[in-house]
Amino acid sequence: MIFEKKGKGILLCLGLGTIAYFAGKEIPLLGSSIFGILSGIIIGNIVKLPTSFKAGINYSGKKLLQYGIILLGASLNLVKIWEVGSQSFFVMLGTLLIALFSAFAFGKILGVEWNLQALIGAGTGICGGSAIAAVAPAIEAEDAEIAYAISVIFLYNVLAVLIFPFFGRLLGLSQMAFGLWAGTAINDTSSVVAAAYSYGDIAGDYATIVKLTRTTMIIPIALSFALYTAWKKKSSAETKYDVKKIIPWFVIWFLVAACLNSLGIISPDIGKSISSIGKFLIVVALTAIGLKTDIKQFKKAGFKPLLLGALVWGAVIFSSLLIQFLTGQL
Repeated sequence: MIFEKKGKGILLCLGLGTIAYFAGKEIPLLGSSIFGILSGIIIGNIVKLPTSFKAGINYSGKKLLQYGIILLGASLNLVKIWEVGSQSFFVMLGTLLIALFSAFAFGKILGVEWNLQALIGAGTGICGGSAIAAVAPAIEAEDAEIAYAISVIFLYNVLAVLIFPFFGRLLGLSQMAFGLWAGTAINDTSSVVAAAYSYGDIAGDYATIVKLTRTTMIIPIALSFALYTAWKKKSSAETKYDVKKIIPWFVIWFLVAACLNSLGIISPDIGKSISSIGKFLIVVALTAIGLKTDIKQFKKAGFKPLLLGALVWGAVIFSSLLIQFLTGQL
């Protein structure tokens, strides 16, 4: 039985994750993910947990993370996403490609590890912690790399809430233009909502839909990273090539959940509730990742990943406005 061997660790992660989840609700600017990661890191590095907790913590950090991502799909309506995506497709695709390209280009110049390049690029280009959580298994990222990438993204999410409305007014952006800018250039959903609604209700509504549309890019990006990782292993003869093993099936089920919601099989209210459970499970999983993270690994990574995050985010900020201008949406 799973619970007999892993119960202690799972219960610990559920307890800490629950506290983090509700703390994030009270302080949305920080968000539940950050509370989960930080509480896990603090406790994991201060308290020496018995080995009987290890199996459950490992299970929570891997399996609950995947289950959470699957459940997130239950709130996505692919029809509405297609409608919005057709209007903002070039901006979203352009900013995503620029985020990934700049992450790898600047990352190579700075000497940042490839996994961190991928996580920061995906987190900045798609949707922050959720994208990092989805890409991490595909590239077999270490727990410390996941925690560091989420921390980097978090810093710029907070900064975005403070500066975006100011610069939007300074540039004289319309409600729709600001909504598209915020929806494509701010990472976390709570930060998008906070920044966009402070600019106006129309901007807030549009930014939220654009942000949800960006979330679907998790599917092709996670699959692409999984295929690339498999190709690298095959090239270095590390393992036999097995298609079943390289496909991140949780991403496929994420798409299935979105399809069920889009077809009306899952009602909007139920879909929202399922998605909330998914978000909770992701917080629990990130708490587990925090518990497994050695703070010494942060010191080893140094300041460069933080600088990389700033450079990638800056590239996305300016490219979003530039592409809007070139496509006549600004």
